Amino acid sequence: MTSENASYLPPGLPTAVAEPDGVSAPYWSGLREGVLRVQRCRHCRTWQFGPEWICHSCLQFDPAWVDVEPTGRIYSWERVWHPVHPALKGHGPYIAVLVELEHAGNVRMVGNLLGDPMQDVRIGAQVQGVFEHHPQSPHPHSLLQWRYR
Repeated sequence: MTSENASYLPPGLPTAVAEPDGVSAPYWSGLREGVLRVQRCRHCRTWQFGPEWICHSCLQFDPAWVDVEPTGRIYSWERVWHPVHPALKGHGPYIAVLVELEHAGNVRMVGNLLGDPMQDVRIGAQVQGVFEHHPQSPHPHSLLQWRYR
């Protein structure tokens, strides 16, 4: 697990915070600690992401949060050319990847692929999570980005 000091994203974007009901709070606090946490049902052992109060498989409440290695494989990707927020105007293109987490039942999560936005992207390529910390933000937070292993 690695951390980078430089921010990949420009200032002015909304701050990443847990929902008001707190369901994703363990995920966000884990990122601030440099740890990736994913839910796993205490009853049927099924992995899931995004965060929910209920298991998607057996419908039992209160899935556990488990620390997992932030590694995976690119399942899908997109080179984004149009800004999805005014703060991103002039900051494209960038690459968004859907990463399948090999140590978490192959659940998938979206993130940015660091590096040259015109680089070749390979489905199935191995990637490593990079924790991007924003301690000076009005709401301190961390993000999970991805880079080739």
